[in-house]
Amino acid sequence: MPAISTNDLKNGITLEIDKVLYQVVEFQHVKPGKGGAFVRSKLRNLRNGAVIDKTFNAGVRVEQALLEKKDMQFLYRDSDTYVFMDQETYDQENVAPSALGDAADYMVENSVAQIAYYNGEIITVEIPASVELTITDTEPGLQGDRSTGGRKPATLETGKIIQVPLFLNVGDRVKVDTRTGEYMTRV
Repeated sequence: MPAISTNDLKNGITLEIDKVLYQVVEFQHVKPGKGGAFVRSKLRNLRNGAVIDKTFNAGVRVEQALLEKKDMQFLYRDSDTYVFMDQETYDQENVAPSALGDAADYMVENSVAQIAYYNGEIITVEIPASVELTITDTEPGLQGDRSTGGRKPATLETGKIIQVPLFLNVGDRVKVDTRTGEYMTRV
């Protein structure tokens, strides 16, 4: 495994610290007037999603974990796992819901996701920043409810419930931000 200097940290780099995989969320090089420089960072644990603050001395070497990433197509959900297919070899892979995290709320059949492996084990599943989904259940907007900024709950085809404008109805397609879970626009 390659070692990199803390001076070379970048957002998105994966590190192995004490046999735990972390992804750099943000970092800041600090050069105080007195004493040596250091790097203040926020790291996300790739196994459980917890974010920790860690400070490194500048120039210290840390182990970089090299992840293998593959684009895979989501086929279907099988009781307690999600089944993906490699688009090149057509091999199928069962993925636990814990590896999907919040991405499970936005996965529809035939959508493509990027699956990251480390030593043959699935670490994370990354989906696009926004997806288009269909509203399957919502209350109808009533006459006079057209005020600006009004919102109502709507259930998407994946089962996820989000807040949408009052004018949207069952069958409408919407674009949803997968990072925040918020409605973006009507499609």
